[in-house]
Amino acid sequence: MDKVRENLEKIKAQVAHYNPKIVAVTKYFDESQIIKYYNLGIRDFGENRVKDALSKIEKLPDEIKNTSRFHLIGHLQTNKVKLAVGNFYLIHSVDSVKLAEKISEEAKIKGIRQKVLIQINNAHEEQKSGFYPETIRIEFGNLLKLDGIEILGTMNMAPLNISDEELHKLFRNIKQINDDLQSEYKVELKEISMGMSNDYKIALEEGATIIRLGRILFN
Repeated sequence: MDKVRENLEKIKAQVAHYNPKIVAVTKYFDESQIIKYYNLGIRDFGENRVKDALSKIEKLPDEIKNTSRFHLIGHLQTNKVKLAVGNFYLIHSVDSVKLAEKISEEAKIKGIRQKVLIQINNAHEEQKSGFYPETIRIEFGNLLKLDGIEILGTMNMAPLNISDEELHKLFRNIKQINDDLQSEYKVELKEISMGMSNDYKIALEEGATIIRLGRILFN
């Protein structure tokens, strides 16, 4: 615990100037670990898999469940939408109009508006999901018509093993896309989720408001 506390305080000091939301990625930890991290002041937790996350959340004390925010940061399959909607504060990985429609339909059934981010794949990586920059500019208007979702902003996962210069360029481009969508569609997109353990400093320099930290926080 002392090491985690030390890591957390060090990171908070590093990022204080930017004041981002720090999402602790707990996909490799059970609920007992989440309780420990909660006691260190962490309130935002990120999970990749819906069923795994809900199993952990169910076992948490009510105080932690009621005062924490759980983020779905992994790919969401359409057949898991019913389980995800309403159980996560924010779904980071809306990567298609079809998925957005499914989320909106389920949210309306449950009488809520589900907060989401739109995943942008600006590196055009075939193995990753997300809207390409040229596609989101066309489709964003259709996403805004969906009553059951509230779009808070955009999300990005940068490629691995690329230079800092390339990371700066890709993250800067995400910020530009976010700004362009706000301007063109006259909406507020206040959140940009980008940056993980290996690149969060660069992401913050280029406009990230949410960083997703796992390894660097818990090692």
